[in-house]
Amino acid sequence: MAEHAERGMSAPPEVVFNTAIDPDRAAAWLPEPLRQDGDRRPEVVSVDQMRVRWGSDSAPGWWAEIQVDAVDAGGARVRLDLAGGDTDGLADETLTNLAREVADNLTAG
Repeated sequence: MAEHAERGMSAPPEVVFNTAIDPDRAAAWLPEPLRQDGDRRPEVVSVDQMRVRWGSDSAPGWWAEIQVDAVDAGGARVRLDLAGGDTDGLADETLTNLAREVADNLTAG
């Protein structure tokens, strides 16, 4: 069963999307079962729609997909669908971790 979460972020959508797909930042925000495949890259579903999907060969059944949309105030809205084992509350925690990485990315740049 998939768990769904949405969150607004005070960053341009391109920054949110690029942070999400950055392999150096993935370990800080993706759930553990999706980090186990080392150098595996996410599958970009659509660059134009800023949609990307992760799966795991070592943890079958686990996957995550995000879509980043622009909002009027210049920020972004991120939708996350997450499925796997026990995901109770994990989608919200995952987006909180991504928001932290986005903020760190903005401060570093």
